[in-house]
Amino acid sequence: MRTFLLASAAISIASLTACETSDAWVDDGIAAMPVAASSETDPMTGMGDRADDPALWVHPSDPSKSLILGTNKDEGLHVYDLSGAETQFLDVGALNNVDVRGNLAAASNDEFNATSLFEIDLATGTVSHVGNVPTGKDEPYGICMGAISNTTVIVPTYKDGSIQVWARGEDETDFALARTVQVGQFGPRQLEGCVVDDAAGTIFVGEEEHGIWKLDLNDEASEPVIVDTIAAANGLVADVEGLSLWIGENGTGYLVASAQAADRYVIYDRAAPHTPRGVVTITASADGSVDAVSHTDGLDVSSAALPGYPRGLMIVQDDANPVSEVDQNFKLVDWAAVEAAIGLATGE
Repeated sequence: MRTFLLASAAISIASLTACETSDAWVDDGIAAMPVAASSETDPMTGMGDRADDPALWVHPSDPSKSLILGTNKDEGLHVYDLSGAETQFLDVGALNNVDVRGNLAAASNDEFNATSLFEIDLATGTVSHVGNVPTGKDEPYGICMGAISNTTVIVPTYKDGSIQVWARGEDETDFALARTVQVGQFGPRQLEGCVVDDAAGTIFVGEEEHGIWKLDLNDEASEPVIVDTIAAANGLVADVEGLSLWIGENGTGYLVASAQAADRYVIYDRAAPHTPRGVVTITASADGSVDAVSHTDGLDVSSAALPGYPRGLMIVQDDANPVSEVDQNFKLVDWAAVEAAIGLATGE
C-alpha cells in the first residue's frame, strides 16, 4: 500500500538552459580549500556540453566491481569501472541526471519526456535498459532516487520549480505518480540537482538561481523549507547544481553542493540545521596527469569504503578536459582529502 497522497501543481514558467546564469557572480570572499583530483574517467570524446551527472553503484559484496554511471546529454548513458575506463555505452536518448538505489538506476530522459530505468547485473556488472516511464510532463531535468518507508521512489525535477514523486509498486520497474510539489519559489524557479536522505525521509533540492530546499517525504502535507541561499553568502553561487550526501552513522554526514559559476563545492552538515562546514575546489592531481575541475554540473558522493578510497569517494562532472566543452569527463576525488582540507573529523 502506497502511503503517498496525490497532489498536483501546474505552473508554466519560461525556462533557462542547463548552464545559463542570469546574474553575474561577484566574489564573496569565501576561501575555497584546494583538493587534488585523484583520477578521472575516459572522456566523452567530442565537442559540446555533453557530460552532466554521475552516479556511483556500489557492488554489495565486492566493492572493486563497483561502477560509475554518467549521463550524456546528447546520447545516453556511459558506464565506467573504478579505474575510470569505460565499459559500456547505452544509446537510449538524451539523459540529463542519473541516480541509483540497489540494483536499479533511473535517469531523466528529456528526449522522450520519461524516466529511463536500468538494471545492474550483480554477476556480470552489465547495465541493461529495461524501459521508460513517461512522466506526463515536458523535459524532466534533474532526478534522484530514495527508499522511503520501504518504498523506492524516483523524483524528477523540472524547470518550472516543481518535483514529482513516483512510488514503486509490486514490480521493480512499476512506478506510479504519487505526489507533485512546487519547490522553487524565486526568479525563474529552475530546479535540477536533488538527493534523498533515506533514513531521514527528506529530499534536498537545488533551485539554480536561489539556493537549496528541503522537503519531508514522509509527510503528505509537508511544504519545502529553505536550507541555504545564495544571498546568505556561505559559498553558494548560481547555478546551484549537483547535490549529494556523504552518509555517516547515526544521522551524521554531509550534504555537498556544486556552486557551478565559482568552480567550487559547499559542504554542510547532513543533520539540521545543516551548518556550512567548508568550501573546496578541485585542483589538478599532484603528478599533473589529471587536470583541475571547472564549472561542475552533477556530482555524487559516497561514504562506502572502496579500493583506494577507504573514507569514500566524490565524483564530479568537469566542463573542461582541459578545454571547455571538449572531451568532457568525470573526476574522482578521495573523500579523505576533502575531510583533511576543511578539517572534518574522521570520526564524525
